[in-house]
Amino acid sequence: MHKLIETNGLTYYYRKGTKDEVKALDSVNMAVYKGEMLSITGQNGSGKSTLARHFNALLKPGQGSVLIKGLSTANKDSIPEIRKIIGMVFQNPDNQLVSSIVEEDIAFGPENLGLPQAEIIDRVDWALETLNLEDLRREPPHNLSEGQKQQVAIAGVLAMKPECIVLDEPTAHLDPRGRREVLESAIRLNREEGITIVLLTHFMSEVVHCDRMLVMEGGAVKMDGSPEKVFRQSAEIKSAGLDFPVASQVAEGLRREGFKIKPDIVRTEELIDCLCQLKS
Repeated sequence: MHKLIETNGLTYYYRKGTKDEVKALDSVNMAVYKGEMLSITGQNGSGKSTLARHFNALLKPGQGSVLIKGLSTANKDSIPEIRKIIGMVFQNPDNQLVSSIVEEDIAFGPENLGLPQAEIIDRVDWALETLNLEDLRREPPHNLSEGQKQQVAIAGVLAMKPECIVLDEPTAHLDPRGRREVLESAIRLNREEGITIVLLTHFMSEVVHCDRMLVMEGGAVKMDGSPEKVFRQSAEIKSAGLDFPVASQVAEGLRREGFKIKPDIVRTEELIDCLCQLKS
């Protein structure tokens, strides 16, 4: 598989050289592969957001390296190209919404790329259609729900046509409906548009929809693998302070009661299928 993002020995300190120095990342070696949907999870302070901010050179390595399609984020001449490849969506959409009308907000990024007006219009139309936001085209962002605002923030990044979109806790402040809508959009962009997705989240219900997951603890990657593989490591999951997916917990409880439930269930749909087979 082709590596889109690669870190080698990535170490980063906040307030380096002061009495309040904090090592936020500790020799991180990891990769994001083109076309995958990767989740990065861990408790607050585990280093996941600091790691993500290295992917488009918002932060630069204290030690080690970050390569985006072979381009080093430490090379300032490479940063414009890196930021075309990697789009970022943050936790609070209000920090990314800059215009008074949704379609103007989505056009902001392509305009900054210096694209012709006709292409900007095409990209805005495509982003609105892809995320099913056509009905909100002329709405002021402040009239939208928090989930809709986050969708517009994603559309604004999408219109710049990055190869990878990094979503940094995009559902942290949303209600269940908003979380579901944002997650469904991320899945659709990955599965239908082929965009690489990096999803930072502490919701295990979101992690299980990803191809692969990284678990971070103390600024280091502690686990790396498919959700099915990682959640088998129950002691390590508990050590990292994480929960298990609800489907996993229910399946384990049923197994203890003597039901023949297959191992490695992490998704609700899998559990339902298994129960239906038992009934038949």
